[in-house]
Amino acid sequence: MNKMNNIIAAIDIGTTKIVAVIGKKEADGKFRVLGIGKAKSSGVKRGNVLNIEETVDGIKTAIKIAELQSNINIKEVFVGIAGQNIKCIGNSGYINRPNFEQEITQEEIDLLENDQYRIALEPGEEIIHVLPKSFSVDNESGVKPIGICGNRLEGQFHVIIGKSMNIKNLKRCVEKAGIKLISLFLEPIASAKASLTEDEKEAGVAMIDIGGGTSDLAIYYEGSICHTAVVPFGGNVLTNDIKQAYNLLEKDAEELKVKHGAALAETISNEEVVSVPGISGRSAKEISKKDLSRIIQARMDEIIGIIEFQIKNSGYADKLGAGIVLTGGGSLLKSLPQFVSFKTGYEIRIGNPILYLNSDIQENVNSPIFSTSVGLIIVGDEFLNKLGKKTETGLFEIQEEEKVVKAISKPDEFGFSDELEKKEAKKKKLPKEQITYKEIRESKVNKILSSLSKLFDDSDTKINE
Repeated sequence: MNKMNNIIAAIDIGTTKIVAVIGKKEADGKFRVLGIGKAKSSGVKRGNVLNIEETVDGIKTAIKIAELQSNINIKEVFVGIAGQNIKCIGNSGYINRPNFEQEITQEEIDLLENDQYRIALEPGEEIIHVLPKSFSVDNESGVKPIGICGNRLEGQFHVIIGKSMNIKNLKRCVEKAGIKLISLFLEPIASAKASLTEDEKEAGVAMIDIGGGTSDLAIYYEGSICHTAVVPFGGNVLTNDIKQAYNLLEKDAEELKVKHGAALAETISNEEVVSVPGISGRSAKEISKKDLSRIIQARMDEIIGIIEFQIKNSGYADKLGAGIVLTGGGSLLKSLPQFVSFKTGYEIRIGNPILYLNSDIQENVNSPIFSTSVGLIIVGDEFLNKLGKKTETGLFEIQEEEKVVKAISKPDEFGFSDELEKKEAKKKKLPKEQITYKEIRESKVNKILSSLSKLFDDSDTKINE
């Protein structure tokens, strides 16, 4: 017997770890984590895949652990993307409407948004996301345009661009692991979705996700995303600094950072020391915790300085009423909130994904380490809802006998899938030999194009680059 459940799977492919998570959306709108798997990431550097085979092995390991915990075999996933080559630009466009009295529809908003994909890009680049910032109707700004009447509809958009090679390599890794990729999402957006409140987004907030290889920035104001950036430095540079300063193995340097490091050296006593085992039976080393923290503080000063520069350049530095939210594994560094507050002058808090998870979840899931992973299943749910793929009872069909998650087939550029066409043909009770899915699709597409052609004129569409 089949039943429907709100099951979503996602993979966060980072520089130091790969996390696979399987979540279920429940009746209260929150998510329950059914399974979560972690594996070491050795084929990724600063968000970019450098070794396909090692990355594939890490994905397989993380997925296997998550599947064993949840007793569900995942077939399709959402995946996060970051990297030092990610960039964002602001862009605008407008359409002149022939009928002032006709209400603005979602189809017109979608047409304006899709038109942004026509902007000129550098060779080897492609658009990852087009995110609406604000709309205006007849020069009246800050409106929610659907249902409003007017002649001119204009939109401001946040366009996120990445390198085609990096995007293709990431897709190839997922496919080689035997999993179908539904869609890519920028990791700062996913992290912000899991760690920020709606009030913070409205008041103005900067989210900093400090990962292993990169530190991601996302700025929100008046409920909309305004700026994103990826800084190519994360927790691994701290580990490397400690490794070189004391001639340690990487694993010992990482343990030293996590257990004894701090972002503010002033908070550590001069007398505090820690013993580190010597290599291959050599004598143990005694290291001053204060000196260790001085090394960490110097590097964090550089990282936060770069992020602060990004915030100032965004034009929203004086609009962050809710200050800064720190998340990601690097945010767990001792004294980091105090250091960032001293450095930037903003109020600071640590962002956990608990706001969007059920209160009875495992304690280890409610950690900044999993903000991106949890955020990916949240934005994945929104993605499917927007496409109209969610039924009244679920997103994916699970067969009890096989415990297999079957993702709904991916639509084409017009939003139609073969699965939907089969259902429509079945309603018409046509024999198998008379079912022509192509004709059904062409009929739908022609209807849409016909209706849109009456509303819009290509010559009226303009994009300000």
